[in-house]
Amino acid sequence: MKDIIVIASGKGGTGKSTVAVGLGTVLANRGFRVLLIDCDSGMRGLDIMLGITQNLVFDIADAVSGSCTVENTVYPCPEKQGLFLMPAPLNAYDEIAPQVLGQLVNGVSDIFDYVIIDSPAGVGSGFEAAAYPANKALVVVNTEPTSIRGGRNVAGKLRDCGIEDIRLVINRFNRNTFRRMGLYRDLDEVIDITTLQLIGIVPEDYTLAAAIQSGKNGDFTCPGMKTMARIASRIQGNNEPLLIK
Repeated sequence: MKDIIVIASGKGGTGKSTVAVGLGTVLANRGFRVLLIDCDSGMRGLDIMLGITQNLVFDIADAVSGSCTVENTVYPCPEKQGLFLMPAPLNAYDEIAPQVLGQLVNGVSDIFDYVIIDSPAGVGSGFEAAAYPANKALVVVNTEPTSIRGGRNVAGKLRDCGIEDIRLVINRFNRNTFRRMGLYRDLDEVIDITTLQLIGIVPEDYTLAAAIQSGKNGDFTCPGMKTMARIASRIQGNNEPLLIK
């Protein structure tokens, strides 16, 4: 079965979209065709992060309304060969229903190796639509109590949606800050609270954040992108060790 991966988080600001773009970039760099779908209607941002805002004419809502074909809503990312984007509507009232998004994904998934769906934060109707076509999920959290509790709640909702393969990404991790805050005994406690199996710990890396927010290719030698590469390998079924810095 083709991998259709939803990236979710219980609260905003965890860096969920950065993980989506970073993972998509790594997979595309390995020669795969990857489609990113932005499901955050009214707050879309992947087009900015991929540097293609000026190229956009149509979005998902246009395909649903019949104003264009589904293929017209898929845009190549010039700086990232092999990576494509299906943008969300700019208006929140154009939010896509779960079954409709499922039909759109089914219509284009055969021409891609991976489909990565960037869900809105939280567990609202946009989340339900993003999760509907997926067979795998990554839940992105930071090591803060509100984020971790939100991650646990999202994990439960993903299971309710029938997704069994759900993994945890701890993002923007700084070991010194984690120790100084003293909120948890160790990372094992964080992982246990979320009830999820860990797939990667992305270090706090401003090089990665700056590159992705500017729509440019990330430095594949920076710590953040190295971790993204390990996450991608583990998604592909490789026994890649976890490195925590």
